Amino acid sequence: MILAAVMAATVAMAAQARDAVDYVNPMIGATTADEGGRGDVNELGKTFPGVCTPLGLVQLSPDTHTGGDNGPGYSYHHKTIEGFSFTHMSGIGWYGDLGNFLVMPTTGPLHTFKGLDSDPDGGYRSRFSHERERAAIDCYSVVLDDYGIKAELAAAPRSGMLRFTYPEAETARIQIDLARRIGGTSTEQMVEKVDDYTIQGWMRCTPDGGGWGDGGGNGDYTVYFYCVFDRPLENYGVWSATIPEGTDRHNQSNDNPDYHNFIKSARIVTNPQKVRGKHLGFFTEFPTRNGDKAMMKAGISFVSIDGARRNLESDIKGWNFDAVRRQARRLWADAMSRVSVKGGEREKTIFYTSLYHTLIDPRCFSDVDGAYPGADGKVHYADGFVYRTVFSGWDVFRSQFPLQTVITPRLVSDEINSLIQMADLSGRKYYPRWEFLNSYSGCMVGNPAVSVVADAYNKGIRTYDTGRAVEYAINSVRKFGTNEQGFVPGSLSETLEYCYTDWCVASMLHKMGRSDEAREFDRKAQAYRSVWDDSVKWFRSRMADGSWMPWQGRKVHWQGCVESNNYQQGWFVPHDIDGLKELMGGEEEFERDLVAFMEGAEDKFRWSDYYNHPNEPDHHVPFMLNYTSRPWLTQYWTRRICDEAYGDDVYGLCGNEDVGQMSAWYILASMGFHPVCPGSDRYEITSPVFERVDITLDPDFYTGGKFTVIARNNSPANVYIKSLRLNGRTLDRLWITHDEITSGGVLEMEMTAESR
Repeated sequence: MILAAVMAATVAMAAQARDAVDYVNPMIGATTADEGGRGDVNELGKTFPGVCTPLGLVQLSPDTHTGGDNGPGYSYHHKTIEGFSFTHMSGIGWYGDLGNFLVMPTTGPLHTFKGLDSDPDGGYRSRFSHERERAAIDCYSVVLDDYGIKAELAAAPRSGMLRFTYPEAETARIQIDLARRIGGTSTEQMVEKVDDYTIQGWMRCTPDGGGWGDGGGNGDYTVYFYCVFDRPLENYGVWSATIPEGTDRHNQSNDNPDYHNFIKSARIVTNPQKVRGKHLGFFTEFPTRNGDKAMMKAGISFVSIDGARRNLESDIKGWNFDAVRRQARRLWADAMSRVSVKGGEREKTIFYTSLYHTLIDPRCFSDVDGAYPGADGKVHYADGFVYRTVFSGWDVFRSQFPLQTVITPRLVSDEINSLIQMADLSGRKYYPRWEFLNSYSGCMVGNPAVSVVADAYNKGIRTYDTGRAVEYAINSVRKFGTNEQGFVPGSLSETLEYCYTDWCVASMLHKMGRSDEAREFDRKAQAYRSVWDDSVKWFRSRMADGSWMPWQGRKVHWQGCVESNNYQQGWFVPHDIDGLKELMGGEEEFERDLVAFMEGAEDKFRWSDYYNHPNEPDHHVPFMLNYTSRPWLTQYWTRRICDEAYGDDVYGLCGNEDVGQMSAWYILASMGFHPVCPGSDRYEITSPVFERVDITLDPDFYTGGKFTVIARNNSPANVYIKSLRLNGRTLDRLWITHDEITSGGVLEMEMTAESR
């Protein structure tokens, strides 16, 4: 008994000693296919397990498969690794992009082709096992079984370092596939020897080579690199594959045997000074004794080779791999120090990994000197902000950016400054919907950037040109909107989302004292009423002539709805819940249907025709129960979702991470508050997962110092709020304002097992 008590105390002390960064498990969500019984790629996280720094330009991670719908490049269910590339996307559900500069250590004969999952011996890929794989916030490592090589990865903001430990080999090497690109291939590359230890070059990636949306996302960029080895380039070379004119180089080429043959028969050029081609790879060879190490480091830039060199020189001085790890850990510790929680170990793992996921994007797109590639194709310099990219608008306006307005307002400011620059330099004068490396990809629907701008502006974050910000918001909703017709023909999703962002514009104009101009958008924000059909008592798409789209019931998908059915999409009237209640027939009918919608959800919150947490359109719905006579149901459902839809293993995300959105929902809900309507200053209060949450507020934006949420008597059974106090005074409402949070103080909750 005494020994058991001592051991328990030791475990408890060890748990208390863990820092936030120690709880991060980058393997959570890192799969694109299922072996756990879910059976739908929409129910999988699709994150990458490698290393990066907070909002950094480089994400250095293993890649298991190029081709198919494998956006992050890695999936836990795969059995082989192709290599380790320097750029990745997190949790995207479309055909991916990036995965550039793929490095692979090998021994034996040189392979120019990656090999196949079914025949890894036919290429340079290697089998591996999860038993000898480790993913942590500061280092990823794995043993490549076919070569007996241990690979270790460490990242800096704009560069990365790899360390390889070799067996005894007459011919060992480091090879770099310069043509590799997730979702396709780069279409042209150049590599040049700088000195006996250094190479530099670039990879050109255009829509003709697939990439984002297999080319449909208009990914068009050049990646520049400056790469240094710790061993001299005494025996090196380049392979160059001949790609016939007219050959399709989209994503399907990665699974095309004819295309494979082009690469297998690549010409080898030994010891060249400079090579340019359509499909290049580089290698350097050397003998090794057992346990010998070789290292390489590379700076990455989207501006120039000189920019890549400066990025590397700024990030990584010398060859101390462990120092790079320590620096990454310090950067993460600082970024994550803004929020701390007290509670269960499993819940801390989920929370801090979620926080990590929300601080990957929107990533830095500018070099260390501020240079960035503008949307006009020219080089510009960011003044007073960091130029950022990868804005997953349709997803992240709902939770990710409202979260950042509280914990990282500087990031929100950077993103809005970047969006303004994109609208300006592109000549479009309106915002991108889903932005990827300056491309207006057009992915999904709505005007999500307008929501992000309104949410920031209305909360007092105004460290940008507010005049242009609002001007481009107006231009956006005029270009993409319901117009005078009052609806978008054939699209319920677009109609409802455009009504919401019309409200966003109106809310900003009112705050600016421009109420006369705001009236136009106030009126358009009410156009959601035009798609309410009393005959079916629900929202329904209209055709171009105003007639109703044929009705198949509100749970049937593709009746003018994007990634949702009418039942799910119809709840998206966040800016006018009173008006929604009126259409539905009053308070009682609103409550009855809302309760039924939630009760119809799948037991473990997998894909459903009712509440569907794996996807975004109804992420706000559980918090709408605060607008009923049974607000405790918000507390019940959000606690259940936090507990059952999120986990601490590779299947720990019940849906695509979507560049921080899924994780941000968890963070806000688990802290005890979440908005229904971004752009409003109101957050709905719900049952926190943790007994204590401390948010350190940014003094450059807020005066409050710290905001704390305390849940007394909190437990898995005590999920209901019995009473509330804000700064010692009784709070008789289940919502809190942004100003009340950012002014600092303490929100105290008394928890109970009894709903009321």
